[in-house]
Amino acid sequence: MKDIITIGDAMITLDPSHKGPMRYSSSFERKAGGAEFNFAIGCSRLGLRTGWISRLGNDEFGRYIFNFARGEGIDMSAVQLMDGYPTSLNFKEVMEDGTGRTFYYRENSPVSTLTEKDLDEAYIKDAKVLHITGVFTAIDCEKNKRLIKRAIEIAKNNGVIVSLDPNIRLKLWSKEQAKETLIEFLPYVDILLTGEDEAEVLFDTSEPTQIVEQSNIRGIETVAIKRGEKGAISYHQGEWCTAKPVPPKKVVDTVGAGDGFDAGFIYGFLEGFPLDKTLRFANTIGSMVVSVYGDNEGLPYLDEVLTQLGEKELIER
Repeated sequence: MKDIITIGDAMITLDPSHKGPMRYSSSFERKAGGAEFNFAIGCSRLGLRTGWISRLGNDEFGRYIFNFARGEGIDMSAVQLMDGYPTSLNFKEVMEDGTGRTFYYRENSPVSTLTEKDLDEAYIKDAKVLHITGVFTAIDCEKNKRLIKRAIEIAKNNGVIVSLDPNIRLKLWSKEQAKETLIEFLPYVDILLTGEDEAEVLFDTSEPTQIVEQSNIRGIETVAIKRGEKGAISYHQGEWCTAKPVPPKKVVDTVGAGDGFDAGFIYGFLEGFPLDKTLRFANTIGSMVVSVYGDNEGLPYLDEVLTQLGEKELIER
């Protein structure tokens, strides 16, 4: 049995050789990234048995991503390489303070071939958790909404926990479209992992008690609110927990921090950690990620998190 599976896209990420506006970047380094892809890597590095449902182009870029993910220990049996659909690209712009923008090139994407009819019920029912995000849904809203609804239906019929990170990317869809679509998923979600800005889109509030109240109304019993430099707040079946921010050594790149937090929270949940430990564990991973440049390069292994938390001694020599 797999601990967790996720559904989504992966892309070749082209990182600039120096910081500043992308129009002045003349060279880029090829890497791989994507919200669900990063999440899967984060889970696998923590030791969770992780599966991924996706489509990649049957080209050099697609084979690079496939082999990279397989090397990270992710089960790739539900990922296919598709002829005639080039692997998607994104170019990153990174500023001196670690903030940045992403420019997507996803036309004729391989995941456009993935439909609800391609879902393997046995693959989903063989997992403890199904993790979904708003990113994949936004790529092709109507088709992927049907696909995600079918995946959720299979999960709920087989006792699989459903977690959702809204991960709203306004370059992919409008606030109105994101809210209308994601609200439909919420009654079937068990764990909501949201940022304050995303909660504002979904619930018209970023106030924690109101976010939890709106979640509870829809049957969601576990909520984690990511607040960046302000830390995080979580709620589980009547219990509240607030975690102070974990200051990073240096903010280098904020991409992937939310995916790392999600992986850490799910790990703590599956391991049966108390809520405060789960939140501290997830918060620590988010802090570790922003200290390393790249989409998933900073996602830590379990031993590294335990060392950061002071639960394991670091032996340098």
